[in-house]
Amino acid sequence: MNYNHADRAQILVEALPYIKKYNGETVVIKYGGNAMINEDLKKAVIDDIVLLSLVGIHVVVVHGGGPEISDMLKRVGKEGKFVNGLRYTDEETMEIVQMVLCGKVNKELVSILNRAGGSAIGLCGIDGGLFRAKELDGGTYGLVGEIEEVSTKPVIDALKNGYIPVVSTVAQGLNDTQSYNINADTAAAKLASALGAKKLILLTDVCGILQDPKDESTLIPDVNVSDVPKLIRDGIISGGMIPKLACCVEAVRMGVSQANILDGRVPHSILMEMLSDKGIGTVVHGEGMFL
Repeated sequence: MNYNHADRAQILVEALPYIKKYNGETVVIKYGGNAMINEDLKKAVIDDIVLLSLVGIHVVVVHGGGPEISDMLKRVGKEGKFVNGLRYTDEETMEIVQMVLCGKVNKELVSILNRAGGSAIGLCGIDGGLFRAKELDGGTYGLVGEIEEVSTKPVIDALKNGYIPVVSTVAQGLNDTQSYNINADTAAAKLASALGAKKLILLTDVCGILQDPKDESTLIPDVNVSDVPKLIRDGIISGGMIPKLACCVEAVRMGVSQANILDGRVPHSILMEMLSDKGIGTVVHGEGMFL
């Protein structure tokens, strides 16, 4: 699509009230899915994050790395195992998870953000006791953890010094020295709640919550947290969308103004949601909080 100068000016005018609205506010973005693999989508996400940061929005990035972990497991000849959709994490797998998430993936994202004109710094959940966890469901999933405590100081310090914190989701044990693998959606929701973020954005590989899962034209643009149990009972929300929506609901109930499920396959979906009248995806909100 070709834009003339008037079109570009109109886009900027439309964005201005949203820039004012979010200036100085904190937005937590969970980065994962196809947007981390496809190079064109990756560039669009990185550019969006840098732009938001440059206009005065405090952006915190929480990332996963499932495909990279699976690839490394294959390289060492170890077969990955999943239980109820979560990666079963034994001692050897935990070593690889920590190496891949806190090392390779985290530092690559920091490097890309810096090259794109941002100022990013990498953190993992162990740094400064950011995430402290215990075994989820009594060890059913191995060393997969459930976050019990969040210390926001490392993230707040980074934001105060003008950095974009990029957080990998490995946690320190609550009462032991063990490291735990944390689901990235869950970690992003917990961190957004602890930071009092204005918005939580989960980038996914779907366009949002659909009335009919096979028809993207049936997108449900906004969901009140009180409506969620009925949507689950009616089968509209099912499978892997249930835990994602649960994270959104928890974040909103803990004080985050809005949580958004966005299609990371759409270039610049973050900017479309944050800085345009139309928005994109599904927004989850509480009573009287849909602005």
